[in-house]
Amino acid sequence: MNFPTQMYIDGALAEGSGRKDVINPATEEPIANVSTAGFEDVERALQSAKAAFPGWAATPIAVRQVWMRRLRDEVIAQEEFLRDCVHQEMGKPWAQTHEDWDRLVVSLDFYAEEIARIQDYGLADRAGTHRHRMVHEPAGVAVAFLAWNFPLLNLAFKIGPAMAAGCPIIIRPSEATPISAYAVGALCAKIGLPKGVVQILCTDGYDVADALTASTIPQVVTLIGSTKTGQHIMRTGATSIKRYSMELGGNAPMLVFEDADLDLAADIVTGVKFSNAGQICVSPNRVFVAEAVREAFTEKVVDRAKAAKVGFDKSAEITTGPVIDARAWTRIKHLIDDAVADGANLLAGGDRPAHLNKGHYIAPTVLGDVTETMQVYQQETFGPVVSLVPFHDDSDLLRMANDCEEGGLTAYIFTRDLARAERYASQLRYGEIQINGLKYDIDLPHGGIGQSGIGHDCSALALNDYLVLKRVTRAFDSSEFEGLNT
Repeated sequence: MNFPTQMYIDGALAEGSGRKDVINPATEEPIANVSTAGFEDVERALQSAKAAFPGWAATPIAVRQVWMRRLRDEVIAQEEFLRDCVHQEMGKPWAQTHEDWDRLVVSLDFYAEEIARIQDYGLADRAGTHRHRMVHEPAGVAVAFLAWNFPLLNLAFKIGPAMAAGCPIIIRPSEATPISAYAVGALCAKIGLPKGVVQILCTDGYDVADALTASTIPQVVTLIGSTKTGQHIMRTGATSIKRYSMELGGNAPMLVFEDADLDLAADIVTGVKFSNAGQICVSPNRVFVAEAVREAFTEKVVDRAKAAKVGFDKSAEITTGPVIDARAWTRIKHLIDDAVADGANLLAGGDRPAHLNKGHYIAPTVLGDVTETMQVYQQETFGPVVSLVPFHDDSDLLRMANDCEEGGLTAYIFTRDLARAERYASQLRYGEIQINGLKYDIDLPHGGIGQSGIGHDCSALALNDYLVLKRVTRAFDSSEFEGLNT
């Protein structure tokens, strides 16, 4: 299959100053050699976005909606090709690529509708001498840095609100997974999207990417990535005052109490940990299990781990694909081995599946008796590893659950005692609390607190990151005073 290899800059597909192989982590073979941007390419994209801003900001919402729906229609028409891009560049199981593609469709739809609901509003004047309006306007040029774990979904969460708000956006996909983003760039070129409104370029490493944030042109910088990357971007962006919207890392706790629905809890933890090879920001990283149900719950999790199907076969029902690269494989393997050396029980997995001799695969893994001193407890695993942490009573549970230097993105609570669930929900320092279930959608806010992020992806709240409020105040003239007095 011929995958797209060109950047999309200034309204046209373009070659860059460099090239890079994209490797399928399931086969460890290159699938495309793509263009990468140099400093001159970045500057050209920045200048194009700057030039596009006045016109795109002034474009009526109804016209922006037309463009968004044209792009949506092309995304729908190219479903299989776009999903193949994700399938190949990530080794992601075929069924799981649907979520990536679907989120791009629904994001373009949702924000095309949601922007029309944004209302300017008036303010009362205490002295009665002036009239005041609060007016929403596009913030300016946006730069988006994307993580590799959901190549199209992550792009969707940025392109939808930016286009709707009237902000030209420069999208920098991960160098590990640029193909699906380049495919979207080709669709933008196909529909003749106005120059500079969307631009997509990949850089090979931080140095050239830093030029995007170091520039004084962007007014909005948005990121899906690690806390460390977020800190780096804010440092390099300090050349000017910018708005930041960031969904960063986490170390999600799951609390499984003695009265929990154990099958439900086991389904959710293994579903999120083993799909996408556990490379999901909201994956439960530390699963706290009440001693009274530890044995029963552990058995259910281990059974599901052993039943999971691992591989890369488009025609098969695969549960778990490879992790993204050899470095990720080595890091996750080290965390498993370190935990076992420190006393954790290896209950399932722990290494490469026996039937696969190629690809960056780690078998779905379950660790029992994990403690606070282990690296696998302290760090976000970002792999198919369930770490079970038993607790005898809940006297210290809240402290342990909140003890997360990387900040709080998501926490899970499983109990039939709704009063207890609400009590813990009010005290857990996480941006999202999931009680007895798991729910994400484009209309639901997604964001962390502390070191896990600023702002929100999804929902109408995401538009706030791309809009500024302006106060327009006008003094009443004499005729208006006369009218008020009568």
